Amino acid sequence: MRVVIGSDHGGYDLKQKIVEWVKGLGFEVVDFGTHSTDPVDYPDIALLVARAVANDSGGCLGILVDGAGIGSAIAANKVPGVRAAPCYCTFTARNSREHNDANVLTLGSRVTGEEVVRDIVKTWLSSSLGCDRHARRVEKVLGIERRFMKAEG
Repeated sequence: MRVVIGSDHGGYDLKQKIVEWVKGLGFEVVDFGTHSTDPVDYPDIALLVARAVANDSGGCLGILVDGAGIGSAIAANKVPGVRAAPCYCTFTARNSREHNDANVLTLGSRVTGEEVVRDIVKTWLSSSLGCDRHARRVEKVLGIERRFMKAEG
């Protein structure tokens, strides 16, 4: 499976570590940058990752890192088909996949320690959508998205 990863300048150092961890777990990684600590706007990177996830029919997953993990989630969730979730512990990581079928994980480099992030990433990548009741709820969320896309289109 392919994992697309990106960060703003605040998440650059942590993203570099995540890239290596994810490769070590056997995933193909595509790094959308940023490639330095020079300032960059998180919505620009979030859009690149979100589009890649939304346009991939093979079920690729995305990971975004910024200072708090919130701005990237908000930006990524503007792309139809993306379900980005900021996660701060292994419980929220597992829950976001099993209950909400999140396809983009967002992380805050300034709020979560490196070892916890490693556990979050591993947990998130090894989890998947759970039982029928969760699939039913995710389908309802997708229905909301479709209705609003039609109204705007």
